[in-house]
Amino acid sequence: MHKRRITAALIAATTVAGTALATSGSAQAQSATRAIPHTNPLWTSHAKHLGSANASAPVHARVYLAPRGGLSALKSAAVAMSTPGSPSYHQFLTPAQYRARFGTTDATVRAVRAYLQSAGLHVTDVEQHNRYLVVTGDVAAAEKAFGTQIGRYRHDGRVVQAPNSAVHVPAAIASSVLTVAGLDTTPRIVKPMHSPKLSPPAGFRNARPCSAYYGQKSATSLPKFQGQTLPYAPCGYTGLQFRSAYENNSALDGTGITVAITDAYAAPTIAQDAATYAANHGDRAYANGQLTQSLPNSFTHAGQCGGSGWWGEETLDVEAVHAMAQGANIAYYASASCFDSDFLDTLARVVDDNKAKLVTNSWSDVEANESPDTTAAYEEIFLQGATQGISFMFSSGDDGDELAATGTKQVDYPASDPYATAVGGTATGIGRNGNLKFSTGWGTDKWSLSSDRSTWNSVGFLYGGGGGTSALFARPAYQDGVTDSPSRVVPDIAMDADPTTGMLVGETQTFPHGVVAYDEYRIGGTSLASPLFAGMTALTLQQGGAGAGLLNQVIYSNAGDFTDVAGPAPDAGNVRVDYANGVDNSAGVVYSVRTFNQDSSLDVTNGYDQVTGLGVPNPRWFSALG
Repeated sequence: MHKRRITAALIAATTVAGTALATSGSAQAQSATRAIPHTNPLWTSHAKHLGSANASAPVHARVYLAPRGGLSALKSAAVAMSTPGSPSYHQFLTPAQYRARFGTTDATVRAVRAYLQSAGLHVTDVEQHNRYLVVTGDVAAAEKAFGTQIGRYRHDGRVVQAPNSAVHVPAAIASSVLTVAGLDTTPRIVKPMHSPKLSPPAGFRNARPCSAYYGQKSATSLPKFQGQTLPYAPCGYTGLQFRSAYENNSALDGTGITVAITDAYAAPTIAQDAATYAANHGDRAYANGQLTQSLPNSFTHAGQCGGSGWWGEETLDVEAVHAMAQGANIAYYASASCFDSDFLDTLARVVDDNKAKLVTNSWSDVEANESPDTTAAYEEIFLQGATQGISFMFSSGDDGDELAATGTKQVDYPASDPYATAVGGTATGIGRNGNLKFSTGWGTDKWSLSSDRSTWNSVGFLYGGGGGTSALFARPAYQDGVTDSPSRVVPDIAMDADPTTGMLVGETQTFPHGVVAYDEYRIGGTSLASPLFAGMTALTLQQGGAGAGLLNQVIYSNAGDFTDVAGPAPDAGNVRVDYANGVDNSAGVVYSVRTFNQDSSLDVTNGYDQVTGLGVPNPRWFSALG
C-alpha cells in the first residue's frame, strides 16, 4: 500500500462526524457515513428477533483495520506474486517489507481510536502490528459508534445480541476499517477434524485382526458382503508405507523447509511421543530443534473447546508431516482456545514469525456458522502470508456434504476460502510392496454384524470427505474451466483420510484404572490428509525455492501433477474390528463393514470432483516450482 498521511484536521473531523452518528438511521446520519462490508450477520434473517438489546449491556469487539491501499490492492499483489508467468512471481516480501508496503500506520490507528472514543467506547488494546483495536463499552455506545441498532436474537439455542444491519462509520475513516468483530456475540468456535469416536488422550486401541498392508487378511469367517469376502482393515499405515506409495521413496526429504501446524492447546508429551513413534516405525529420529512448540501466554475456554481432546490432533499432524518429510522442521503453534479470535491471533503469529512456508490446519466450522466479519479477518492474514511466500492448507471436513450433520448442504470454512487450499479425502490401498494399489473417494456407510453373525445390517452414512459449493465465495479464476459452478468449489486436491485406511499414530493416553502410557491406534479424517499434503509439498519447496504463496495458483497450473481419482476400489469396503470397550478384549469385540466411495450426495467422477478435487499428488508435484 501507499503511505497515507492522517492529519490532525482529519482526526478532528472524524470526531465531529462521530457526534452526528445516531441509531435512528436518519438520512443526515447515513449521508455522513459509509457501510463497512462483511459486518451484517447472515443468520439474523432466519433467527427469532427478541427486540432491542439492553442499552447498558456490555460490548467487547475488535475493530480490524484495512491494509494500506485497501484489500483489493493486497489481493492483486498476492495473486501476482503466486502466479507462474507474472512479472512479480515469487518476489516475496519479508514481514518488515510487508508492513512498510501494506501495514496500517500509527496515524490511522490514532484516527480510528479518536473516533471510537468520541462515541463513548474504550480502546483497551492495539494489536502489536496494528491489525485491530480492542474496544469495550455498552450497547448504547456501540450503536452510536457503528451506526446500527443492536438486537437480541435466539440463535443456535442461545440468546445473543447482534447488529440488525451493516456497521457504518464516518466516510473519512471508512477505508481504514476492514471489519468489526464481536458485536455479534454468537460464540465462534472451530472443531478439530480428527476422526469421530476417537477422543485421545482417553485411551484407545484398535482390535485385531487387522492387515499389515491392504488386503493382507480376509474376513473368511464372517458373512460375505454383497456377495464378496472383504479384507480386514489395515492396522494403520506408517511413514514407510506413505513415502513409498505417494513419494516413490524420493531422496528428497524437505530439508531446509519449515512446516507450521496450528491447533488449539498443546500436548505436553508430543516430543517424547513423536520420538517414540519414529523409532518404532523406521522413521528418522528428530534432530535437535527440528520440532518446536510456540505457546500463548495462557489457555482459555477448555470446557467449551474440549481441552486435551485437541492433543490427539496435534499428535496426528506432527507425526503425519514427519512421515512425509523427515528432514523438514515442524513448528507447532498452539491457539489459546478453539475460538476464532484466538486462531486469528495464532495465524498472525505464524506470518509475523515468517519461519514456515507451509501451514497445515486440521480444524474448521461449517460456512453457515461463520460471520462475514471473521472471514474478512482470516483472509487478510492469508493474503499477508501469501506476499511472504506462505501457503495455507485446511482440511475440507469429515461430514461429506454436511446435510446429515447440519440439515443443510454446505462446505467448511476456512477450507472454502479462495486464498486457502482445501484438502479432501480418499480411501487408499497400499499394497505389500508399498505400492499405491488404488485411491477412491472417502465416504463411508456403516453396516453392523447381526447378533447371530449371519448378515450385515445397514446403519447408514457415517462420515466422508467434505466438499461442495461455497455459499460465501465466487469462483476464483484458477477454477475457470474446471467447474461450471459460479461459486468456489472444494476440495482442491485429496490424500488418504478414510479411518478404515488411516495412519497409525502414537501418543501418551490415559487408560482404565488411571494407567497413563504410550500406545498406538489408527486414525483418519481430512485432518490426516492435510498434514500428509503439507509434508509432501515440503519436498516440492525443497526443489523449487523458499515458498509458493497462494498454492492454488500453482496447483491448478500443474493439474497433471495430480492423479485423477476415478472408478471404484477393488472391494466394496473393509471389515473393521473394534474392542467393545475401546481398549481391550475383556468386553469382546464388535464387527462392522465400512464401505468406500459413498460420500453423502458427493460423487467421484472423471476429472475434477467435489470429493477428491483434481486428484492425488504424484511425484511430478516435486517439480512444480522448478
